[in-house]
Amino acid sequence: MLTLEKFEEATEIVQKVTRETKLQYSEYFSAQTGNKVYLKPENMQTTGAYKIRGAYYKISTLSEEERAKGLITASAGNHAQGVAYAAQQYGVKATIVMPTVTPLMKVNRTKSYGAEVVLYGDVYDDSCAYAYKLAEENGYTFIHPFDDLDVATGQGTIAMEIFKELPTVDYILVPVGGGGLITGISALTKMLNPKIRVIGVEPAPAACMKASLEAGHVVTLPSAKTIADGTAVKTPGEKIFPYVQENVDDIITIPDEELIVAFLDLMENHKMVAENSGLLTLAALKHLNFTGKKVVAVISGGNMDVITMASVVQHGLIARDRVFTVSVLLPDKPGQLVQVASLIAGTQANVISLEHNQFFSINRNDLVELRITMEAFGTEHKNEIVALLEKEGYRPKLVDRSGPTTTAW
Repeated sequence: MLTLEKFEEATEIVQKVTRETKLQYSEYFSAQTGNKVYLKPENMQTTGAYKIRGAYYKISTLSEEERAKGLITASAGNHAQGVAYAAQQYGVKATIVMPTVTPLMKVNRTKSYGAEVVLYGDVYDDSCAYAYKLAEENGYTFIHPFDDLDVATGQGTIAMEIFKELPTVDYILVPVGGGGLITGISALTKMLNPKIRVIGVEPAPAACMKASLEAGHVVTLPSAKTIADGTAVKTPGEKIFPYVQENVDDIITIPDEELIVAFLDLMENHKMVAENSGLLTLAALKHLNFTGKKVVAVISGGNMDVITMASVVQHGLIARDRVFTVSVLLPDKPGQLVQVASLIAGTQANVISLEHNQFFSINRNDLVELRITMEAFGTEHKNEIVALLEKEGYRPKLVDRSGPTTTAW
């Protein structure tokens, strides 16, 4: 069982390998939501995520014989690094099975801690099944990333730290994948103060915990395709599920598109990078149906590779209308491009790229198309620019950057 004594023991033990991730009050998110919002930045943790807590505590509970057999686990990245790092501290061998789609940065970081990495399967569940197979064949000791009460106890030490800093907290928001993190946090929270509400946040395409709670038993989703790869789990933990049923007050689901915008909010206002799974709680803030409360949002990890980061930034700017493309029609005569450029410059927009299509029409004496990608201040500014181009007779049409123009000529 999860007990207060175990949580206290785990808190002391994990301090040997964890960094102090003090709560950060967010003026930006507080103003956006009408609540007092505090961030628990586990993205700044050793190995870049909270997972080191559960991994290190779990290994501390093993016998010398169990450690000597070698450790094995399956993970989309953060638990992998946690187990690899913890195993390195104990001087034991670790084998990590990771999905084939795991970002290269997470694979390399895991290897850097001395672990052997095996890439297998498209999602965590496939990797986990293969890890169990390898454990049986080689006699390894399996460290489950979430369906383990010792692992959950280690993750729950986050709640102990929150209470020490903010004992009057009203709500704690927790990302949910398989359920280990929220099991530990919610169980300890209810032990310390049952009035505090714990809300889980899942990616909508992989909301296995919400589906299980609604069904009253653990269910398996047909797929878990989400950009929040750290929480892309089809089946939550069987052992921990009763604790989630008892202690978690609600589950919020977030579409992938909202994580993209949350990334920009965090990066621009707090100068921090969080991976998509870590952004779930920030995206959930605007879905809360209350105000005037003290809310802690757990940012679970920050292990995002630069290619993913670049893509998220680009899509986030487009979603916020801070980058957009417009198509205009010009007479095929010298000087037309200068006139359009001058018009745009007068609006304080910044031109990023131009695409001049002389083959828009069969008759080159008619019109040519110019596609302009530019940076704006936001939706209002974008609309002002489009209205001005319309007024000047350029017949502007907004262009979907992922496809053709949104309106046919």
